[in-house]
Amino acid sequence: MSKQLLIYERAVPVTRQRHGAWSVKAGASFEFARSVNSVPLMVAEFSNAAAEYTIVFGGAEDEIIPVALLGIRDNENLYVSDSGAWAGTYVPAFLRRYPFVFSSDNANDADATFTLCVDEEFSGCNDEGRGERLFDVDGERTQYLQNVLGFLQAYQVQFQRTKLFVKRLQDFGLLDPMQAQFTLRSGQRSTLSGFSVVNRDRLKALSPEQLAELMQADEMELVYLHLASLRNLTPIAERIGGPVDAAQEPETAPSSPADFETSGNA
Repeated sequence: MSKQLLIYERAVPVTRQRHGAWSVKAGASFEFARSVNSVPLMVAEFSNAAAEYTIVFGGAEDEIIPVALLGIRDNENLYVSDSGAWAGTYVPAFLRRYPFVFSSDNANDADATFTLCVDEEFSGCNDEGRGERLFDVDGERTQYLQNVLGFLQAYQVQFQRTKLFVKRLQDFGLLDPMQAQFTLRSGQRSTLSGFSVVNRDRLKALSPEQLAELMQADEMELVYLHLASLRNLTPIAERIGGPVDAAQEPETAPSSPADFETSGNA
């Protein structure tokens, strides 16, 4: 597991004074994600993501979060084609929100305040009118920027919801470290480690009260989606040798805040 927030090279607060004439053309290229072999995944995304990605749990003990595997070797994203297109169907919200992100000095506090930032190094940022303006001629936020704010607010809500899900899994002792080994088409062997999965035996051994708690929180379905997604490890490994361009345009930048809501698990 490597390179998470490092896709943001120079994230600075969005202001009228600094970005009044800026436009952003997002979604045209995913070159910025070429070296990311996993990205955080929110629980609302499990249903869509499990169809093509492997969902595992990564991070330090107190910061574990679900992630979608995009490659099995460091600094390798098998879903970014040679042309920079996304070679998959569903684009995780973590990537769709780029080049925008919320920053906060106390993000884990209930009363945390957040500042909207933009990665000024993103190639789609410009003052030439390409893409969507951030502010109108009067210096007011455009509908596009309002939509971005709504999308990131929804993302933050889902982030808190996802943390509660992971905490329950930890409290129930369900997460186990896992190591996966692959033999590639070239004959080379590759090992993927540094992540956890739900232990099936411990899941089956949960008490009726614990199972009911998972069910009432709509989290049992999330567990099953995670377990079912493990079958995607082999197809991901088979992409080594060069991903193909997507046959159709994948979902990219948000057009409205509701675009984040991709599953009934939220």
